[in-house]
Amino acid sequence: MAAPALSSRAGSAGSLGNSPTMAAGRLPHSGGSGSGPGPELDFRSAARMEDLNRLIQEFSKHDQREYDDQRALEIHTAKDFIFSMLGMVQKLDQKLPVANEYLLLSGGVREGVVDMDLDELSVYARGTDYDMDFTLLVPALKLHDRNQPVTLDMRHSALGHSWLSLRLFDEGTINRWKDCCTVVDHISGTVNYFFSPTLVADWFHQAVALVLLEVQKKPQRGVPRVEKVQRNGTVISVILGVGSSRMLYDIVPVVSFKGWPAVAQSWLMENHFWDGKITEEEVISGFYLVPACSHKGRKENEWRLSFARSEVQLKKCISSSLMQAYQACKAIIIKLLSRPVAVSPYHLRSIMLWACDRLPANFLSQDDFSAHFLLGLIDDLQHCLVNKTCPNYFIPQCNMLEQLSDADAMLHARKLSSVRSDPAEHLRSTIEHAKAANRLTVEVQWRGGGSAGGSATGTPPLAAVGRRRRQPARRPAGQEAAAARHGEPREVHLRVHQPRRRDAAALPHRRQVLLRHETNGETNILSSFSFFFSFFSLPSLDSILESRE
Repeated sequence: MAAPALSSRAGSAGSLGNSPTMAAGRLPHSGGSGSGPGPELDFRSAARMEDLNRLIQEFSKHDQREYDDQRALEIHTAKDFIFSMLGMVQKLDQKLPVANEYLLLSGGVREGVVDMDLDELSVYARGTDYDMDFTLLVPALKLHDRNQPVTLDMRHSALGHSWLSLRLFDEGTINRWKDCCTVVDHISGTVNYFFSPTLVADWFHQAVALVLLEVQKKPQRGVPRVEKVQRNGTVISVILGVGSSRMLYDIVPVVSFKGWPAVAQSWLMENHFWDGKITEEEVISGFYLVPACSHKGRKENEWRLSFARSEVQLKKCISSSLMQAYQACKAIIIKLLSRPVAVSPYHLRSIMLWACDRLPANFLSQDDFSAHFLLGLIDDLQHCLVNKTCPNYFIPQCNMLEQLSDADAMLHARKLSSVRSDPAEHLRSTIEHAKAANRLTVEVQWRGGGSAGGSATGTPPLAAVGRRRRQPARRPAGQEAAAARHGEPREVHLRVHQPRRRDAAALPHRRQVLLRHETNGETNILSSFSFFFSFFSLPSLDSILESRE
């Protein structure tokens, strides 16, 4: 299927608010026949494109923040803590798989890294509540033994959603999870157990709370402090204090599948922007069911399809200038369209992916076109609102704005019209917001909001983390020169045997780390993952893939 009809931008941009012709009188006139052309202007707002590019660059600088050696170590320490906690959850009642695979995404659920319902989430603000945020997808169930398209039970669900019968799993799995299922009597007289997202979230929150309650009885120095644990709908939000940093983890119980769902099979038959850049096998390596339902669905039974694993691969093919525009646009809409919750950052992500399919690669790869991309994303989002249509990138027949009321659609479209009329002013406001968040972070550090030695709040005994902290680390020779020599992200694999102190902002695009788990003096391989850092923004579309064997 071709990209959705988002290309009629001229009509959408000028359909609301003041006339676009208002900008014409502000065009600078040439001094004479020998003078060169004036600066490039945006027809709608009369803003200078070079000024918009400069503002986007400034926002990226403040939004990405600085990551020194200590902050990189704190990120590793928090991750190890969360993994240790999940290991203890698994041991409670053996529900979670012993060998599991997690997807850790840079950016919280509120940032739109997965398609979840934001109206159920508490409002957290960077600077005020946390300094860095992550989303961790934790498979409660895995179905990894199929190589053919996966057919789900969508008879009772809206498009893009599904019920999940435990008939797909073995008897032992059914017995372990019976208490987290709704029971439906089949016409044949048999009993069918349907995996319930709300009951799974209930169990998961109780298990996490129990583990953290137990570990609080044996506090240790040098490991993260648990500052907050809160359930937000089907998401468990944990804020950790690690050294001078506060890290928000949105932990989501999911169902993990290998293969590709039959409902998205036709998408593979079309041409896409990533063709020839990455393989189809990388894109369709798996998908998830996340605990979110449609506006008319049954919350206790309905799951939503998520292609977060595929999106990790697609992001490798998106230019840095488009990503910078996306981050700036996302910051604007989060601030502007937060109430009522009708448009999420995930909608903007889908719009960006459709734009990548629609526009030539040589256009999207231009370094000085961030302003064009920002204005185009605003135009496309406004077009989607006016028409109440935003196709899911992987399931184009699924309209993600189907439930949007006419009143909410027009309200948000008018708000976007004000942005489109003066994008420079909204960018300046977003920059000031990012600066204020950074100032709050610095103030918390100066007040001693997190001490390097930890506190008496509960944390699990992670002796291995303490030992790794004392191990010296050396940066591979030539790494700094390689990072400075290439302006764009480069994919480099660095294999090490412990988390190392390093400047994350100076890292190349990717590194691969081999973690070790030490038990009773013995060292065993715990996990292998790819840590994606980007030179433009860590809490963006970058991600971390974790495997625990």
